[in-house]
Order: sequence, then structure tokens, then C-alpha cells
Amino acid sequence: MAIRIFITGGTFDKEYNELNGELYFKDTHMSDLLEMGRSRVAVEIRTLMMVDSLEMTEEDRELIIHQCNNCEENKIVITHGTDTMSETAKILATRVRDKTIVLTGAMIPIKFGSSDGLFNLGSALAFAQTLPPGVYVAMNGRYFNWDNVRKNKQTGVFEEIK
Repeated sequence: MAIRIFITGGTFDKEYNELNGELYFKDTHMSDLLEMGRSRVAVEIRTLMMVDSLEMTEEDRELIIHQCNNCEENKIVITHGTDTMSETAKILATRVRDKTIVLTGAMIPIKFGSSDGLFNLGSALAFAQTLPPGVYVAMNGRYFNWDNVRKNKQTGVFEEIK
């Protein structure tokens, strides 16, 4: 069975406006990334939203929960902004059962060329195939259980809490 990929936005899919210097959303880059990474994993991609995770609402998270509960796939990767990724992971862990869900993102937009996003995506796809049912965060080549991860805002690296 394919891995379901849900797109929610975050730095992963942001683009740079050269005129005003702002980051913005246009389209997801997921298909390009899978091609660039030469992935041969069967996937089904669905864009749920394109938002910065700091602007993600309770309704947005309810949509993510609904989609995870109602998709036929039992292995799910969610691209998500890094600032509130652990909050969404916590809610998913309490509301979705019997599925392996891996949230991932990027500290640098894919469009910048030197992004960590491609590596994080590849890691998330591998972890989704190998980890038991549960909710995880995959960043920096590691996976973390949903209840044992935070983004270190000083270093920009995800780390264990305990």
C-alpha cells in the first residue's frame, strides 16, 4: 500500500519574493522533491493547506486529524512547519489510532537549493515504512516520539526533551 503524504505548508514549501524579500506560498514542491530524490516509494499526495505553522488554527488541525483518520493508507507523512510541529504531533497522537504518522519539515525553504527538506523527506518516508503505529517527528536524520521532542530555537535543531 502507498504512503499517504499530506501537505500543510511550512518553510518546506515557501518561496522567496525577490522584490520585497518576503516568503510566501505558491504550490507544493513535493513531486519535484520525490523525483529529485529518485524515490521509488508508492505515494498518494494531497495538499490540505499551505500555511505557516504559527498561523495554523484549531480548524486546520481538525482537518489534519480527519484526513488521517479517514484515508485508507496506514502509513502517513505530513509536511509541516517546524515551529508548531510538536503541537500537531501531540494532538494526532491522542486522536488517531493504528497508523504510523511521521511529521517532517525544513528549516530552509526547498527553493533555496541548500534546504534540509529533501533529506528530512527521505528520512520521513523511510521511518514511515519501518516504525510501528504511532506518531513521530523526523528531522535532522533522526526520529522522535511525539511526546519526547522539541525544536531548540537557539540551535534550530530538534532534540529529545527527556
